Amino acid sequence: MAYDVIVIGSGPGGYVAAIRASQLGFKTAVVERENLGGICLNWGCIPTKALLKSAQVVEYIQHSKDYGVTVGDASVDFGAVIKRSRGAADKMNKGVTFLLKKNKVDVLTGNGTLKAKGQVEVTDKDGKKTVHEAKHIILATGARSRELPSLKIDGKKVIGYRDAMVLPQQPKSMIVVGSGAIGVEFAYFYSTLGTKVTIVEFMPRIVPVEDEDISKELEKIYKKKGIEIMTNASVEAVEAKGSGVKARVKTATGEVFLEADVVLSAVGITANIENLGLEALGVKTDKGKVVVDKYYQTNVPGIYAIGDMVPGQALAHVASKEGIIAVEAIAYNEKKYAHKPTPIDYNNVPGCTYCSPEIASVGYTEKQAKEAGYEVKVGKFPFSASGKATAAGAPEGFVKVIFDAKYGEWLGTHMIGANVTEAIVQTVTARTLETTYQEVLNSIHPHPTMSESIKDAIEVAYDEAIHL
Repeated sequence: MAYDVIVIGSGPGGYVAAIRASQLGFKTAVVERENLGGICLNWGCIPTKALLKSAQVVEYIQHSKDYGVTVGDASVDFGAVIKRSRGAADKMNKGVTFLLKKNKVDVLTGNGTLKAKGQVEVTDKDGKKTVHEAKHIILATGARSRELPSLKIDGKKVIGYRDAMVLPQQPKSMIVVGSGAIGVEFAYFYSTLGTKVTIVEFMPRIVPVEDEDISKELEKIYKKKGIEIMTNASVEAVEAKGSGVKARVKTATGEVFLEADVVLSAVGITANIENLGLEALGVKTDKGKVVVDKYYQTNVPGIYAIGDMVPGQALAHVASKEGIIAVEAIAYNEKKYAHKPTPIDYNNVPGCTYCSPEIASVGYTEKQAKEAGYEVKVGKFPFSASGKATAAGAPEGFVKVIFDAKYGEWLGTHMIGANVTEAIVQTVTARTLETTYQEVLNSIHPHPTMSESIKDAIEVAYDEAIHL
């Protein structure tokens, strides 16, 4: 078959790019070797949120008396929790299948590789090969769990995130190596269900990409929940020990040994750039990523790359936007689109972590802003002073805002608390519009809401606090 656009990979970058290409009048196909929707939909973003919701329900029941409601002790059916999560993923997978069909995107099932310039070879599960032509090829093959030499994933004693989502039974104890989003989300899930969890983090603080105040707050809350945390620590070796594992951990004060039923490796991801035919066509890579321009074209004309396999934040919403930009740039060059798309400002991409309490952030941390040469105004408003948070029984956490003292530019927002992932977009939009603190304070915020705490934090920054 001959196409205008072929997308290899159907994750949130790939399927979105394919649909947008079809909308713009391109004959389009997407190649997928496993499940439509990719890792995010089938093994990441969506099913993990279903698991986390089950954990949250357990917490509601455990603290029901705080709300004046008395119920019996909660018992967790671990198999049913896993089944619900898989059901959520299956439903969304069917949704992507419908959307591709609705938008007349052909689905080519199999493993896609670059055969030659303008050609994609698809190998199905039986080994049958077919070659398809396309003027434009978009690579969107995503990433997989990164493996450390000292922490080889075997799927049984040492597991990755995919294994953690479908364990046959709940472990009594777990060591989580790494405290990024994957690590702290699974730590919360398993700990809430009754597993004894220990987090081992190589960096000096957990969730190390976040503002330091966020890290301190989450560590305090997690320790209160009974999660053990070891920072400045690394797992040097893991050995099977009976029905469990024994991990040798290097710390600042010496080596310690931890025993658990299972070790979850959550030390990041590795881009899927192997066996794609990149070398044969001369597609440039650097440090395990495909090198692209601001419209995601590689050094080889007609070949593009998006998502986790290119530099930038490895986030679903980033991949989706990159896919749209790549396709709209192609369409502009072929006079199918009226203007060039606006490139992404990677310093205005929201990051969300769905542990409990949630974390949401965008822009500069306080440290980054100072290192960039800004004189800053910082405001911090605790949810313990929020009427909505108090009424909801969710007083943990805070909102922290950072502004440029000279011009009032909104440099960053960092939040930890209930449902804060739903509120971060206000900052993203405001920063896109180059809003200053004055426009935000002049915008009436609804009361009572947790989102009005952003306004309260800005008032703190400018010495106009009313509610603190």
